[in-house]
Amino acid sequence: MSTYVSNDVLRERPTFVELSADTTLTAADSGKIFMLDAIGEAITLPAVSEGVNYKFICNTTTATTDWTITAPAAVIYGSAQVAGAVVAASAESVITLVVAKFLPGDWVSLLSDGTKWYVEGSVVTSAGCTFTAP
Repeated sequence: MSTYVSNDVLRERPTFVELSADTTLTAADSGKIFMLDAIGEAITLPAVSEGVNYKFICNTTTATTDWTITAPAAVIYGSAQVAGAVVAASAESVITLVVAKFLPGDWVSLLSDGTKWYVEGSVVTSAGCTFTAP
């Protein structure tokens, strides 16, 4: 006799976390989806560590200040689709999610291979997401 297990049972439910203050992430936060509010804050990434990953989603138009995601070194690589254009990150340390341009549904995610952070994302409004070096 065989047992049938639905694929839905095998999937792990994501953990959603509302962010509304400056936050320093740890490896223990890996796999979480962070919902960003209208008041931009500073998010600090930990040192690179293989397999650690995060996703950041705008749930309310960023209205007050930018959200920033900062790595401890210039180790952010990859790109985001911003208003249909590819915005590249190469040896960057700060991701800025721009006030009034980072809109509900816009997102960026990061994944580390133990050497670098790799970013990908989708932002509807031009200049809604930027990457900068130290």
